[in-house]
Amino acid sequence: MRKLRVFIAIILITIGIIGFILPGSMFILLGGLMLMSIDYPPARHWLRKVQRASGRGARKLDQALLNRKMRN
Repeated sequence: MRKLRVFIAIILITIGIIGFILPGSMFILLGGLMLMSIDYPPARHWLRKVQRASGRGARKLDQALLNRKMRN
């Protein structure tokens, strides 16, 4: 079961990285990191980093959209 989980996680992380470079969803990368974090502690570290970066990006986007809305 562990090998299957790691295999699926590696596939999701690879697709997530490709989706990060090209237009795509970060949720795939998060899913892969969540699966990997079950077995590998370094993946937990990267999962927290990606979650924090996603939160910061969402706040910046919200602020930019609010500023744009207020200009009109």
